[in-house]
Amino acid sequence: MVTIALDVMGGDWAPGAAIRGARQAVVENGDVRVLLVGDWGQLTAEEREVATHTRLSWIQADEVILNADAPVQAVRQKRESSLVKTIRLVRDGEAWAAISAGNTGALMAAGLFVLGRLEGIERPALTAILPSFHGWGVLMLDVGANLDPRPYQLYQYGVMGSIYCREVYGVEEPRVALLNVGVEAEKGPPLMRHAYQLLKNDPQLGFVGNLEPRELLQGQADVVVTDGFAGNVALKAIEGAARDIFREVRQALLGSWRHKLGALLVQDGFRALSKRWDYQEQGGAPLLGLKQIVYKCHGASDARAFLRTIQRAAEYCQRDSQSRILEGIQRGAEA
Repeated sequence: MVTIALDVMGGDWAPGAAIRGARQAVVENGDVRVLLVGDWGQLTAEEREVATHTRLSWIQADEVILNADAPVQAVRQKRESSLVKTIRLVRDGEAWAAISAGNTGALMAAGLFVLGRLEGIERPALTAILPSFHGWGVLMLDVGANLDPRPYQLYQYGVMGSIYCREVYGVEEPRVALLNVGVEAEKGPPLMRHAYQLLKNDPQLGFVGNLEPRELLQGQADVVVTDGFAGNVALKAIEGAARDIFREVRQALLGSWRHKLGALLVQDGFRALSKRWDYQEQGGAPLLGLKQIVYKCHGASDARAFLRTIQRAAEYCQRDSQSRILEGIQRGAEA
């Protein structure tokens, strides 16, 4: 039985979305148990009813870390918060993995302070799953945890991302690329040029070279490595562009009766495309490089996103993927 600890107080739709997602997860997966961490007093009568299941357990937390809180200070001062208690459940062996849609900086800080880094990892990475026009998608890291990495840390991101894609998404030979301003090896600042050589020199990594941002979603790589600043900018630019484009298309299709008639003919294709680009379907992504397993959900996650994240985390635990990541890092260090 895989036990997942879930911070139900994090996110825009807390606590209802997390509770409904957890309920659906245990109904669909008989080998999953979820510890719901939050303030029972803030639940509605309906939410309390949904939270009642033989494989849902409630852990009371009287404090909440807000998005406006300073991450490190909040983790130190709000030790009884839902986010920190969720992480502690993993440290104490009561849960296999932790999930939260709360303050990203606080989640990373709690992961580092309470769990620590995986042996050999210099800096953990915040990951994100992006949709792709060709293939299953793209795992990008880092997207905000480490704004000023060293070349070897970028190499470690490549190793961790490659193993994660193979273990969780079933990609047999993940292609790893380095996000850069050009495809040539000599392009970019010294950080990227040095990281390029480290990635290239690992024959088992599947490095395919530099990838320009305009090709990010074209399916040319399964794992894209970058620093936290560039990764966060790229992620938010893609999210914003997708949101605005779909909104404009919807408005155009409903602009007149002729447009509405045409919309009927393309609605199936439009729905399929919209679903492909819906981050709720992808769920959260792991903070790779911590000693134990922590997943971060988007702040606007609904019940579907929490369901998907619980399923991904359970798969990750069952496959013991952390061991493979540690083996890959040790192999890289020896090389």
